[in-house]
Amino acid sequence: MPDFEVKDVKLSSEGVRRIEWSGREMPVLFSIRARFEKTKPLAGKRIGACLHVTAETANLAITLQAGGARVYLCASNPLSTNDSVAAALAQEYGVAVFAFRGEERDDYYRHLSSVLEAKPEILMDDGADLISAAHQKDEAFCRTVLGGTEETTTGVIRFRNLEKEGKIRFPIIAVNEALTKHLFDNRYGTGQSTIDGLLRATNILLAGKKVVVAGYGWCSRGIASRARGMGSIVIITEVDPLRALEASMDGFQVMKSVEAAKIGDIFLTATGNRAIFREEHFRLMKDGAILGNSGHFDVEIDIPALEKMSKSRRTIRENLEEFQMNDGRRVYLLAQGRLLNLAAAEGHPSSVMDMSFANQALSAEYLTVKGKDLKPILYPVPEVIDREVARLKLAASGIEIDTLTTEQEDYLSSWRLGT
Repeated sequence: MPDFEVKDVKLSSEGVRRIEWSGREMPVLFSIRARFEKTKPLAGKRIGACLHVTAETANLAITLQAGGARVYLCASNPLSTNDSVAAALAQEYGVAVFAFRGEERDDYYRHLSSVLEAKPEILMDDGADLISAAHQKDEAFCRTVLGGTEETTTGVIRFRNLEKEGKIRFPIIAVNEALTKHLFDNRYGTGQSTIDGLLRATNILLAGKKVVVAGYGWCSRGIASRARGMGSIVIITEVDPLRALEASMDGFQVMKSVEAAKIGDIFLTATGNRAIFREEHFRLMKDGAILGNSGHFDVEIDIPALEKMSKSRRTIRENLEEFQMNDGRRVYLLAQGRLLNLAAAEGHPSSVMDMSFANQALSAEYLTVKGKDLKPILYPVPEVIDREVARLKLAASGIEIDTLTTEQEDYLSSWRLGT
């Protein structure tokens, strides 16, 4: 098995600088790394990870290796890898990394196999492809796995379905469900990085534009709030009545997607579902409509339907394609319908990934200690880990908070005290 497969190891010096810059905004992960270097809680463990190969992920991999683990890393998206970071991880930090930007499908699955060939005992996933591939191996392979972790909403959805079918073979921790993950990473990270990717790909003015955001989960509400902050008129489409009501009370316009298709300038998805915008919407969109996706897979925009309705397709600028419709209208697609915030930008800011990857590192430590005693089901991040990440983030930010007095604790624990 090769030690790594990257685009060009000569890019490693640039990658080191990126990793160091990112690390300056990740004090929680650095404090965990300092403890790991002393205690080596992951000593001798093999960790296989399928994550976006960015500078932030690099700092997680380095932290895991500081804890004594051997890390095997592949990319969770063909367009999200930073080639200089991959080179630095392989050349300077000793991580077995199999990733390069622009992977074809065969490359992608070969890299997944390369990670699994190392027989990792802990699996870290972003989108569920690595752990799903592990489940397709024989039972003997899965018995050697202590457990896995999942970073994204999309992946958690897949594992919930796997759990319903009773087919999970080892414990999986839903890192995405940690409060210190989805309340911050999904909302602030996705919100900022999606707008960043949109602007890099188009260089358009958002003020006054009608931006249609599909869904009002944590990722979509982050996108909606950032688009409004740039002066856009934001429209939300939803299938959940509670989320639709919340979006309305947050001051957004809420309407059916076919109505929004008639008036929108920009359409953004982050739902974790497929064919959110499809033929019935494309037929109604105005000339110049822009389509982008920040959901994990490239299925949220029905690209085959868009191709079928078009007489030509050309690249206008990097990460911006023009589809000339049969009736003469032009519709623009960002980043091939893949993760806009990673394909056209650099992903979430380091300071929010600091908390997400702190959860990953501490969950790996938890699985090392408890994995053999856990049932093969989907677990939440233990509350003690979630609170520790929040505590460390506050401390790193120089923020102090109050503690309950004895009288307050007694009041909260009693049922006798009343009016």
